[in-house]
Amino acid sequence: MLQNKTLFIVEVAVFSAMALLLDLVSGFIFSRIWPQGGSVSIAMVPIFLMAFRWGWKGGALTGLLLGLLQIISGQAWIGHPVQGFIDYFLAFAVVGVAGVFAKQIQESFRSDDKAKGIRLSVIAVLLGSFLRFLCHFVSGIVFFGSSAPEGQPVALFSVIYNGTYMLPSFILSAVLIGVLYSSAYRVLIRKPATL
Repeated sequence: MLQNKTLFIVEVAVFSAMALLLDLVSGFIFSRIWPQGGSVSIAMVPIFLMAFRWGWKGGALTGLLLGLLQIISGQAWIGHPVQGFIDYFLAFAVVGVAGVFAKQIQESFRSDDKAKGIRLSVIAVLLGSFLRFLCHFVSGIVFFGSSAPEGQPVALFSVIYNGTYMLPSFILSAVLIGVLYSSAYRVLIRKPATL
């Protein structure tokens, strides 16, 4: 039991750091495109991997830690404390909700039903990405509405702004998760706990 808790803590730390590194690379590449923050990124992939290994709690904790690391490292764009909470802590923590599919994903791969496992993984990635998009969408309406072009509805502005990086991020994450699980699922799924 203690060994499982230690493994959980170590994996959360490692996968959060990996997510931050992936986010730093994408931020460097795409920093000039979205002036109020956001970038096409595969930083969600480590969060999804943790969510699929440990369930929604593992994914949510990894996402929460990623948000904290982004703030500490100076990568965050915060105009208001509530906006910072929504765009960094909440947005990345809800990505971990994809872990509600963890048991079904692991069972599919354990029974060698790769097609079902990958299908469930993509659905889970869509769920986590959509929940993150909703956080940024709300934040965009409330805190960045003044950036909307004159005459454009604020909600439409937020959908377009956040959608231009979230949709490609979802697609890249889904493809990478599919490739990783189709080629190395035995390494990625967690072994059942032994007593």
